[in-house]
Amino acid sequence: MLDKLEALEREFDDVEARLADPAVFADHDRYRDLARRHKELDAIVSRARELRQRTEDLATAREMFSDASGDDREIVRDELTGAETDIERLNAELRLLLLPKDPNEGRNVIIELRGAEGGEEANLFARDLFEMYRAFAQRQGWTLEVLGADLSEMGGYHDITFLLKGEGVWTRMKHEAGPHRVQRVPVTESQGRIHTSSATATVLPEADEVEVDIDPGDLQVDVYRSSGPGGQSVNTTDSAVRITHKPTGVVVAMQDEKSQIQNRAKAMQVLRSRLLKLEQDRQAAELSSARRDQVGGGGRSEKIRTYNFKENRVSDHRIGLTIYKLDKVLAGELDEVSDALVQDEQTRRLTEDA
Repeated sequence: MLDKLEALEREFDDVEARLADPAVFADHDRYRDLARRHKELDAIVSRARELRQRTEDLATAREMFSDASGDDREIVRDELTGAETDIERLNAELRLLLLPKDPNEGRNVIIELRGAEGGEEANLFARDLFEMYRAFAQRQGWTLEVLGADLSEMGGYHDITFLLKGEGVWTRMKHEAGPHRVQRVPVTESQGRIHTSSATATVLPEADEVEVDIDPGDLQVDVYRSSGPGGQSVNTTDSAVRITHKPTGVVVAMQDEKSQIQNRAKAMQVLRSRLLKLEQDRQAAELSSARRDQVGGGGRSEKIRTYNFKENRVSDHRIGLTIYKLDKVLAGELDEVSDALVQDEQTRRLTEDA
C-alpha cells in the first residue's frame, strides 16, 4: 500500500500543478476532469500524510516511554494510545478509499418510479415515494428536475421520471433501486382492511451524449397528442414524443413539455441513460451470473423494503434493518436507512478485497 500511496502523492502534485496552468483553466472539460481527480486524490493524500505523521509520532512516543517516569509516563502513554488509535482509523479509511471506484461514482441519476401491484393504491404509493425522495433531496442539498410524469385517476403516478443532481447522489440513491412494498389501509378501502401493494424504483446513472453512441437510423420516433388522467386530451398539437430504440426494444415517452423539441430532448436524455445501464448490466452479468435485476417483476414477494403504516415501521430486507419511524422517513428523513446501506456496501467490499 505504501508504494501505491507514494505514486498517488506524485500524481496529486502533478494534477495540482496542471490546474494552475492557464491553458487548462481555459479548457472547461479538461479542467472539470482534473478538478474531480484532484478532489479524489486530496482525500487519499491528506490521510496518507497524516498517517505518516502519526506513525512518526508513535515511534517517538515509544522511545520516550522507556525513559519516562511518574506523570510524564502517563502523558506519553496517552500519546501512544492516541497515535495507535489514529493509525488504525487512518489505515481503515485508506483501505476504503483505495478500493476500485464505482464507475458511476460522481454521476447524477435518473430515477423512474412506477406503480406495480395493487392498482390505484400502487400509483398513490409511487407518489408517496416521489415525495419522500424530493424531501430527502432537499435535506441533502441536491436539485431535482421532473422529466416526465403520467398521473393516475386519483392523483398518483402510473410512472414518474426525474433527475437528481448533487454530491454523492449516486452513492446513496443506487440503493433505492428495486420493488418497494407498502402495507396500509388504502383510501379506496371502505371496510378498513389493510392491503399490500408495491411500486418499483429504477435508478439510472445519467449518461453524457459522448458516452452512448446512438445511430439515428436505430430510432423510431412517434409523435402524438399528450393526454392527462383518464386519457383526456390536454394538448391540441402533436407535442408528445415516443422514441423506440429498435436494436434493444427500449421505449421512452415524454409529454410534459408543450414543445415537441423539448419532449424529444428529455426522451433522448432518458434513453441514453437506459442504454448506458443496459451495457453496464451486460458487462456485470459477464462477471457475475448471480447478479439480479433491479426491479424484478415488481411483485410483493421480491421487495427490497417494506413500509408498514399500522406499525409506523420501515424494514429494509437486504440488511435486516427495521426502524419505527415511517412518518419521518416518508417526510424525507431517510438518512438512517441510507447510511446503513452505504456502510453495508463498504463493509462487503472491504471483506471481498481482504
